[in-house]
Amino acid sequence: MFLLLTTLQQVNIEEKIKEAPDSSYEIGVFIGSFLPFVVLVAIAYAIYRYNKKNLNND
Repeated sequence: MFLLLTTLQQVNIEEKIKEAPDSSYEIGVFIGSFLPFVVLVAIAYAIYRYNKKNLNND
């Protein structure tokens, strides 16, 4: 199931950049490709800080 979802979500960034109408579209594709990773890192850091605070209070 997980393999199927990852296969469907793979995006060919190089192809999108080739078909880009202008440079601002390329910037949008670049930001859009890294945004999910940045969000996941932020969520992981928030969970880490929350758990670290709870351990220090006990």
